[in-house]
Amino acid sequence: MSYKSLRHCVNDLERTGQLVRIKAELDPNLEIAEIHRRVYDAGGPALLFERVKGSPFQAVSNLYGTFERTEYIFRDTIKRVQKVIELKVDPTNFFKKPTRYLGAPFTALKALPMRRRMRVPVAYGETTIDQLPQIKSWPMDGGAFVTLPQVYTEDPEKSGVMGASNLGMYRIQISGNDYAQNEEIGLHYQIHRGIGVHHEKYNRMDKPFKASVFVGGLPSHAFSAIMPLPEGLTELTFAGMLAGKRFGYARRDGHVLSADADFCITGEIIKDKKKLEGPFGDHLGYYSLAHDFPVMKVDKVYHRKDAIWHFTVVGRPPQEDSSFGWMIHQLVKPLAPQEFPGLVGINAVDAAGVHPLLLAVGQERYMPFRERKPEEILTIANRILGSGQTSLAKFLFIAAAGDGPVDTHDIPNFFRHVLERVDWRRDLHFQTNTTIDTLDYSGDGWNAGSKVVIACCGDKKRELATDLPTDFHLPNTYKNAKLCMPGIVAIEGEKFSNYDTAKTELAILTEDLAQQNTENIPLVVLCDDAKFTAATLNNFVWVTFTRANPSHDIYGVNSSVQFKHWGCEGALIIDARIKPHHAPPLVTDPEVSKRVDALFAKGGDLHGII
Repeated sequence: MSYKSLRHCVNDLERTGQLVRIKAELDPNLEIAEIHRRVYDAGGPALLFERVKGSPFQAVSNLYGTFERTEYIFRDTIKRVQKVIELKVDPTNFFKKPTRYLGAPFTALKALPMRRRMRVPVAYGETTIDQLPQIKSWPMDGGAFVTLPQVYTEDPEKSGVMGASNLGMYRIQISGNDYAQNEEIGLHYQIHRGIGVHHEKYNRMDKPFKASVFVGGLPSHAFSAIMPLPEGLTELTFAGMLAGKRFGYARRDGHVLSADADFCITGEIIKDKKKLEGPFGDHLGYYSLAHDFPVMKVDKVYHRKDAIWHFTVVGRPPQEDSSFGWMIHQLVKPLAPQEFPGLVGINAVDAAGVHPLLLAVGQERYMPFRERKPEEILTIANRILGSGQTSLAKFLFIAAAGDGPVDTHDIPNFFRHVLERVDWRRDLHFQTNTTIDTLDYSGDGWNAGSKVVIACCGDKKRELATDLPTDFHLPNTYKNAKLCMPGIVAIEGEKFSNYDTAKTELAILTEDLAQQNTENIPLVVLCDDAKFTAATLNNFVWVTFTRANPSHDIYGVNSSVQFKHWGCEGALIIDARIKPHHAPPLVTDPEVSKRVDALFAKGGDLHGII
């Protein structure tokens, strides 16, 4: 079904039992977010909040709360879009299978943006920022945020919607901090973002940097704002393809309006002005702290007649935005071999916060007539770390195809495969003093840290421990060894104080382990709570890879440096303890949790939803 509006989608989900209306008045300050998280965790329905305290507008969340519902929403268009992307990868596919691709070129052509001069639903009325649902998700958040914005800007050198325009999802702070209410909002955009390219160009010109923030509209529009697209395919065209309906737009006072959006905030990004934005409970499971970011001076806030505020709640993954990652994978899978020659599979691990951990499998064909060792997969790894969003990966594990069955999306088996084959003397490759994800505070500065590639190839070298050896022991300051999965042990150390102390502590641990046979335990994770870390796969990857900076936090048994190449003969140790400079993890407000408990209890307004 091609939806005509967000309301049309909401009604369809309600008709098919995939959405519930919540009639009780609820507080956007933490309460609504806590409800959303519980329903999401239970695999529950989409939620239409009919009465948001302090706002005349309804709000909807959890539309993409399950993979199945996400697929349902795009059920009539996703296959057509996949065909267009396949042709983009290899145009000769059209001649190889003409019946499969017969309509694909027309799908793209019919999706070109269309200017509307008469009927512009979003221009039905005007409101102010303070009348929008003020959704605040976590106790330490700096204020209310737009969590599913579509931020539209145009290239000052190529004006027009087809002239290198950009539609991106950059969170928007609409209250709190030092923003002048109803006059200013904060824009959070980081490295590798299209809007940053536009900002740099405007800085060299006298032109005002006009921008528009769309909220709601067709479900495809929000998804298009986060979709990594192949060269030559704009977000607006992609939105039209995925919607099965051209992206309608209009111009008002020099601003672009998404005609079918539910809300549109227009204004000007003040090029030489920044204000503190944040903190914000983010998708790594920690707060991104307050930093100076650009400010947008608000001109007008438009809304449609039956406007619904579309939002989500982010936090430690998985969350609703995990469905975006899942759907992106469905669509861009054919693009990977073109972007990264020799790549067989790739997985930015959602449970680890996406960028901290990347798993890959690549071809190893350089020297097939001699002993297999990592060569081509290192070239592939360097290509991955030098390209767009994947360049933000912090830990990149890459295995060679042909050494046995290995799938990047079967995470336990992937780690088993790698740890059975890895040679820590040879297979670690560091990049130090480099950029990492802006939201990752494990490094030694904001947006600064290190990376490591673990590239393994060849025959199986060891059996992995499936139980702790009976004679396994730890120095006095370490305790609670727990097996996370075969070959991986989590142990607790004392609270981290500083790196000088850590070096001394780790020297004691590595010397102790060197006296034991740890050949079948190639990976040790030093953490604050071994029981928690080992309890689930998600806990293991979240703790290990969000709390470690490779250059600072990797140690090894019998380590050495050979011509600037670091390696170790025994177990690799990752110090994943919380450090003083880390951002705080996300914790719910206990009083809000009690109120929400009562809402879901028997007799409460939300009883029976989950």
